[in-house]
Amino acid sequence: QVQLVESGGGSVQAGDSLRLSCEVSERTGSMYAMGWFRQGPSKERESVATISWSGLIRYYADSVKGRFTISRENNKNIIYMQMNSLKPEDTAVYYCAAVRAWSSKAPSSDFEYDYWGQGAQVTVSS
Repeated sequence: QVQLVESGGGSVQAGDSLRLSCEVSERTGSMYAMGWFRQGPSKERESVATISWSGLIRYYADSVKGRFTISRENNKNIIYMQMNSLKPEDTAVYYCAAVRAWSSKAPSSDFEYDYWGQGAQVTVSS
């Protein structure tokens, strides 16, 4: 059984920073490509940032490039997303996702992921 445990999130002012964390809990010792997706009010879910199992490949949505940084601990299925210069339009529920790694890629589409976290609310006020 694979479970994703998220932490972080909260309510901040525009320009502030937050950090999200996510860990895959499972027993096979497999490595996972992982990523963050978000769904804002009355919006469809969108990809934010993803990272390959090795950490060498990273994808960012244009809307967060230069402000958000995704990282992972070496040889572990634990990822972080540092979010700086937050904007009101970043307000959303952020979901961590994982897929057992079968390549060196960092998949950027939600349909490519098999496992999902419970979601963390991020609210940015102006």
